[in-house]
Amino acid sequence: MKKKENFEIIATNRRARFDYEIFDEYIAGIVLYGSEIKSIRLRQVNINSAFIRIENDEAFIYGMQISPYKFETVRKIDEFRKRKLLLHSSEIKKLKNQSERKGYTIIPLELFIKNGWAKLKIAVGRGRKKFDKKEYLKERDIEKEIKKDLGY
Repeated sequence: MKKKENFEIIATNRRARFDYEIFDEYIAGIVLYGSEIKSIRLRQVNINSAFIRIENDEAFIYGMQISPYKFETVRKIDEFRKRKLLLHSSEIKKLKNQSERKGYTIIPLELFIKNGWAKLKIAVGRGRKKFDKKEYLKERDIEKEIKKDLGY
């Protein structure tokens, strides 16, 4: 008997696909304290200004805000602390090689809960220039018009 997968998107970084040209995507686990997962389940999280760095062959996410759980009494946790990401060593090496190229960075795309575990979809991206963003908007508008004309 196969186990049913529960999949719930908690937060998305909507600006990421507009500001960056996305190349490779990975899914990583996150090391959290007990009350942080409770805040994530309550959707008290923001990944819009977050970014990922590779340090000593380990991946860390910076700038991800997890608001403190209001019923936490044991300890107060810094909501912007760096958090370790759980990836295979081969994936970390690939990410490190790709992010060391000029103009490339690692950004979070989505935070979701799968089978009770918090997961983060991350990607390697290259920042778009202003004229690239305008071109992207034109292409998107053309696709919308075509779909509208075809009746989708």
